[in-house]
Parts: sequence; C-alpha cells; structure tokens
Amino acid sequence: MALSLIQFRAADGTRHVAALSDDGQARIVPGAESVVALARMALAAGRSLARTVEAAGAGAPVDLDAVEMLPPVDHADSAHLLMTGTGLTHLGSAEGRDKMHRAARENPEPTDSMKMFLMGVEGGKPADGAIGAQPEWFYKGDGSQLVAPGQPLRSPSFGLDAGEEPEIAGIYLIDEDGTPVRLGFALANEFSDHVTERGNYLWLAHSKLRQATLGPELLLGDLPADVRGTSRILRDGKAIWEKPFLSGEANMSHSIANLEHHHFKYRLFRRPGDVHVHFFGTATLSFSEGVKTQAGDVFEIEAAPFRLAVRNPIAIAEEDRPVVKAL
Repeated sequence: MALSLIQFRAADGTRHVAALSDDGQARIVPGAESVVALARMALAAGRSLARTVEAAGAGAPVDLDAVEMLPPVDHADSAHLLMTGTGLTHLGSAEGRDKMHRAARENPEPTDSMKMFLMGVEGGKPADGAIGAQPEWFYKGDGSQLVAPGQPLRSPSFGLDAGEEPEIAGIYLIDEDGTPVRLGFALANEFSDHVTERGNYLWLAHSKLRQATLGPELLLGDLPADVRGTSRILRDGKAIWEKPFLSGEANMSHSIANLEHHHFKYRLFRRPGDVHVHFFGTATLSFSEGVKTQAGDVFEIEAAPFRLAVRNPIAIAEEDRPVVKAL
C-alpha cells in the first residue's frame, strides 16, 4: 500500500500532518505537528515512518480542499533546510542542453554537458558498494525559497526566463549522529532560468538561485523504477504546452544511491537536524521547444504514484536591488 504524508494548516491556525492512503482518504496523524517531528519520533523509536504513522492510529478525516496546504517538509528555521540538485541525470536530458550550448558557441565538438551526461551513462549506476561518476550539482537555496502548493512561483525581477523543470526530489533529515535519513520522495518543479544558462554555461549557478516548489505529498518507501507523468503550462485556463515526462531509475543515467552519495559525501551536508530537499533532474523542458512563459501562466505537473498534482502560477518579483555599504 502506497502511503503519503501531507502537512497542512487548519482554519484555526494549527498545524497538522495527515496520512493519505490508497483509497484517497486523508486522516490526521495524532500527535504530529510536522513531518520532521514525526520523523524524529520514528528515529527515537527505531522504526520506519510508515510504522510510526500506523502506531499513532487513525485520526479525524481531512477535507484537503478546505485547508491550507503546506510543503510536505519544512523546518522551523528556514536556514536549516537546504535545496540542492543534480542535472544531466536522465536519459535524453543532455540533448536539449547540448544543442543549446553548442549553438551558443558554434562548435561541432561535444559540449561539457554532453561529456558529463556520457560519464553518467557509463558510470552513474555502479555495482553495489561502488562509487560511480559524479553528476552535475547545484545549490538552489534555503527553506525561504520553498513555495507552498498552489502559491505563486516568483521569478526575480532580473530573471530572463521563468521555466519549469518537472522532477522528483528526495527529502532527507540528518540524524543526531550525522547520518542522512531519507524520509521519502516528492513530486517537484525545480523552477529555473534557461535563458541565463544558455548565455554561458558558467551561469548555471545563477540560473538556479530562485524559488522551487514541491507537490503536497511526501511518498514513503521506495520510488518506483519507472515514473511516468505529464507536465503542462496553462494560460487563461487552456494548455499552451503539454508533454509527458519520465523519471525513476529505469529512465535515469544515475542511480539514486549514487546521487545521494555525491551530495552527502560532503560533511557540511551532514549537520545534525538539517533538512535537505535534493532534486534529481529531468529530461523534459518547455523551453527546449521554444515556449516562453509569462506572469499568470500556471505550471501543472502530475505523475503516479503521486495522487496530487504540483500546481503553481507564475509571478514576477518586485525589483530589490541591493545597496552595499562600507563600514
């Protein structure tokens, strides 16, 4: 049985965690105000999240349309939630990137993007216990950049593109002894600026430093090897672009374990109490097909086994130019 956890705020302002089961019924998990608190309870008891939910018993049913949905994980101190990710990890993901960068520099030789992708194809799924090829890695931001379900994804005022990236993200809590513990998986939109990235590959970091969003569900247990979904863009209620996307290890050039190793091998990412949201990459982008989004457009991403879609409108943030003072 697939089990998902959802965080929400009730009309009286109180926070709760709900368990969403195969029958589509959401019920409150008694005694849990957050997924992180529930995970700490599970770690203290030495059992899985699913078993901890079962032990808590079934609480009152929840009408998810009548509550404020929160991200499926967060942290009381947003500086202790880190969003990061990896690119060029999916079969086919290098094609659009390679064409973009090759055209930009008018060079028929394979780009660094293609070379990195091929490294993953050849060595991204090592045998058990072995260490595979390093993926492309990027820093996305802290918990202040994590947007709740249904809320606007705000592109910076200086941004050149507001583009979707339909992905799966791994959700982790660092245990008291520094061990990364995977809590589950979430459907995600890793919002990026592809025009900036196209300008120069060394601007990849700039293209990633912006908001991102997760679907409402934290899927417990293993991620299916073959995840199939649909990514679309709605304008005035009508789809202007729609395309299927694939994820899961059967459609990836890296194993999830290899991506996890190359992230958590750095000790600074194993600080006890921190939460990590790590995006696993995608092979499907509307930008690659010439789509230019605008404020008011709505991103909609859905994929089984997740029951609830990722749905967020686009907005443009007000200009916020920093002034640096000498002291």
